[in-house]
Amino acid sequence: MTTATLDRPAAARQTPSTTGSVVTGIGVTAPNGLGTEAWWAATLRGESGIRPLTRFDASRYPVRIAGEVPGFVDEDHLPSRLLPQTDRVTRLSLAAAKEALDDCGTDPAALPAYGAGVVTASSAGGFEFGQRELEALWSKGGQHVSAYQSFAWFYAVNTGQISIRHGLRGSSGVVVAEQAGGLDALAHARRQIRKGARMMVTGGVDSGLCPWGWAAHLAAGDLSPVADPARAYLPFDAAARGHVVGEGGALFVLESAADARAREARVYGVFTGYAATFDGPGTPRLGDAARLALADAGLEPGDIDVVFADAAGERAADRAEAQALAGLFGARAVPVTAPKSMTGRLLAGGASLDVAAALLTLRDQVIPPTTGTTRPAADCPIDLVTTPRETRVRHALVLSRGRGGFNSAAILSAG
Repeated sequence: MTTATLDRPAAARQTPSTTGSVVTGIGVTAPNGLGTEAWWAATLRGESGIRPLTRFDASRYPVRIAGEVPGFVDEDHLPSRLLPQTDRVTRLSLAAAKEALDDCGTDPAALPAYGAGVVTASSAGGFEFGQRELEALWSKGGQHVSAYQSFAWFYAVNTGQISIRHGLRGSSGVVVAEQAGGLDALAHARRQIRKGARMMVTGGVDSGLCPWGWAAHLAAGDLSPVADPARAYLPFDAAARGHVVGEGGALFVLESAADARAREARVYGVFTGYAATFDGPGTPRLGDAARLALADAGLEPGDIDVVFADAAGERAADRAEAQALAGLFGARAVPVTAPKSMTGRLLAGGASLDVAAALLTLRDQVIPPTTGTTRPAADCPIDLVTTPRETRVRHALVLSRGRGGFNSAAILSAG
């Protein structure tokens, strides 16, 4: 597994409107809404996308709920030639990328030949595609395995297909850091902007809702056994028993502030700070990632107006995150929210969807709620937002942890 490395901290406080990389386009595929505005409206209403699984027969499994992207008709989003060579996750990614590019208001074809690239995060790759081809191999023989299996399963396939479809021939790549990867991908894209790229498509979308993928989720041992979708995933709650897994995520168009300003683009927000750390033996370092991201942005803890939490939904992990936040900001000193309570944890797509929520919070000046949890546990000293909260928001901190010790933090600021 790979992850982004730490950027050098900023030497002085920055002015977001004139420096850094800015987000000019957003595309979302989420369990509680297909498309950015549909998802955001549902999120502010507190509508959950966690429901019984329909993508396969889960009746024989101990966990039978998930966050599935609803109403996604493949043929509505992809040309027919791409259907035989793509997995569900790539189709969702292509839809999100197109929405983000349409949203940004510029045509990549008008850029220099190598002026735009793609960096995505992935954790599962094309799990469902791979499962189908393994079934064909063992039941019918190797001659029945699709030639597309050579790449359709691969972690980098989303980056490749987005690049091909939109002619984005600049520097591209993929990062694999489970849930933390969605932030790491943005950091890699920011580096390319700093090196002179004109535009980057970046973020993460994941999907592994098939029997093979489900076996992996169950083997990890972190899924909530609670059958009620409204009570299964309760971040920071004393009754938390694990998380619900989901599919989807968000992709963005990232540009330099100067380029966006020159074309008078609408700016959702500025990517002002980022850091990544790795846990040591018995030493969680999520709080260190947050501190380093603040240093990178040239900000102080008091500048942060909202935190989008990793929200593991597991008692020890939730307690560690809450106490890290209390150590950095003070107990209950900053609003904390986990809108992923309505989608489940989306692997590499989860942190990216939180970035989208942070950007729209900056736009609309309203913090989305955490659902299910009505009051945080006594050992989680945070100000948990459980209903939409209108407030002044200038800087948002997004936190994410990936399986195996990955920690990432990103700061989004008003443009």
